[in-house]
Amino acid sequence: MPLILAATPIGDPRDAAPRLAEELAGADVVAAEDTRRLRRLCAALDVTPRGRVVSYHEHNEASRTQDLLDAVAKGERVVLVTDAGMPSVSDPGYRVVAACAAADLPVTCVPGPSAVLMALAVSGLPVDRFCFEGFLPRKEGERRRTLSELQTERRTMVFFEAPHRLAATLTTMAEVLGADRPAAVCRELTKTYEEVRRGGLADLAQWAVEGARGEITVVVQGVDPAAVAATIEDGAARVAELVAQGVRRKEAAAQVASETGLSKKALYDSTLGARATQQ
Repeated sequence: MPLILAATPIGDPRDAAPRLAEELAGADVVAAEDTRRLRRLCAALDVTPRGRVVSYHEHNEASRTQDLLDAVAKGERVVLVTDAGMPSVSDPGYRVVAACAAADLPVTCVPGPSAVLMALAVSGLPVDRFCFEGFLPRKEGERRRTLSELQTERRTMVFFEAPHRLAATLTTMAEVLGADRPAAVCRELTKTYEEVRRGGLADLAQWAVEGARGEITVVVQGVDPAAVAATIEDGAARVAELVAQGVRRKEAAAQVASETGLSKKALYDSTLGARATQQ
């Protein structure tokens, strides 16, 4: 029997796939991120698990993975669910999936609701190409560095964020990615107070200062390739000026990167290219 990753509703229990109830009822083991939430979901689906129910969350994931692996290896039907959405996507599950893959044990999914795809669909931003960045670092410095690495990302970006950090995150995004960069904040998707707020990052940051509640997904438009080229070109020119003044190329690239938020590597590589052309 395979390990079954079962997607759960992100809000409205009516969104559950019919197969979810069948798998919960027939599993030998149900591993749940929060067993209390699982009980509420089972009540909403009018289903009673016949197998044993165990907890599987970030605090015991490392220690309990082997137990689940052993159960799958013995031929037991193991169903893994998280509080909302697909297990292993910014939720517990990766460890046991990786362990099953390493042991050549089968893994399958019960498809279902996804906050990432729903937020993309309703954002009004380009969806032909996108990337999922999950939760940004909590510390401001690390968050800023991560966003700096995404300055030249052309794909639409999707993030998860906690409500009490939303204003700070949007503010940093506005400073690093651009105040007018189009974005959408999607909160409480599929729930009673669902809201989608669209606008530039600076305006969204100002709105978020008043406080936002619930589960939040942030969608940010990728950068215009032409704008990236122009920005890097300007930054490279500044690096070249510093090099002409006697500053080492590596140090000059680091200085301009610090001043502008541009990628140090992109600046350094760009000036190397210009130097090669001159030679």
